[in-house]
Amino acid sequence: MDEINPTQPSTFPPERPTLKTIAYMTGLGITTVSRALKDAPDIGADTKERVRLVARQLGYQPNRAGVRLRTGKTNVIALVLGIDEELMGFTSRIVHGISEALTGTQYHLVVTPHAFQKDPMGPVRYILDTGSADGVIISRIAPEDPRVRLLTDRGLPFATHGRTHMGIVHPFHDFDNEAYTYEAVQKLVARGRRRLAILAPSPSLSYYTHSRIGFENALAESDAIEVSMGQLTAETPLGEIRERMMAMMGSKDAPDGIISINGSSTIALVAGVEGAGKRLGVDVDMVSKQSADFLNWIRPEIYTVNEDVRLAGRELGKAVMARISGTDPELLQSISQPSWSPMSPQN
Repeated sequence: MDEINPTQPSTFPPERPTLKTIAYMTGLGITTVSRALKDAPDIGADTKERVRLVARQLGYQPNRAGVRLRTGKTNVIALVLGIDEELMGFTSRIVHGISEALTGTQYHLVVTPHAFQKDPMGPVRYILDTGSADGVIISRIAPEDPRVRLLTDRGLPFATHGRTHMGIVHPFHDFDNEAYTYEAVQKLVARGRRRLAILAPSPSLSYYTHSRIGFENALAESDAIEVSMGQLTAETPLGEIRERMMAMMGSKDAPDGIISINGSSTIALVAGVEGAGKRLGVDVDMVSKQSADFLNWIRPEIYTVNEDVRLAGRELGKAVMARISGTDPELLQSISQPSWSPMSPQN
């Protein structure tokens, strides 16, 4: 039999630190350690800080299976995110924001990606049937969203990135797309543009209605008219957006002002404009919403509005945790306003 040489590094993985490990390192009882980590009011601040410091140094993480057996909780917030979400910075920023909201709490974020076009109900049904999360955050909200109804009926706390129009009061955070398109029309009209086109979201999504209301209200207050983009939406493949934009700009009915609902689509629109031999800021002006500062780096002629998706993540994270704690959902609703980028050209 081979002898074990104590001077050689072990090939066995290190044991996962437990409450017992922290108790040994701090000289405290296991019950005291457990209550300190749960921020129990009868445990002193110095003791809590000592326990947390040792826990951080050891890399301690609660055993979720054990937590669930003892409390019925998972300490998990699930973010259900479509793999076809807007490309330019949306996913990383909303995850970053939610993570910031969960920092220092017992909750952990689990991202559940899915193909929205296949079955948007699938991930929500799975979470409900397996009890794998204490709360859920969902995006790409429809006016009559069946996920909202199912989550409400099953009593699982949730928050939505967007609003519904179905009479169910629930936590949400949204961007004021009505204000954005209204201000975008005003910006273009002030530049002398009168033939305006808008690349809007899919009509299946709630913010399509908000975008159209702002656009149409602003048109009604001006002498500008709409140049229809037909069936084009922000969901249309980028290559098709480019080709259709090139054809529009080469026609006698070309728009002289364009509003885009997201940064990814704007790249395709710009390619179409320039592919038709037209110049931004001369033949046509463009306004775009973006979730990260980048459009003005490559096309300083574009007027941009920043949607703070990181803020949205923080608000959604706080809302779903508050809902888990029993806060009235009507108190957990917020809308952020458009913020014009200082990098945009001046009128």
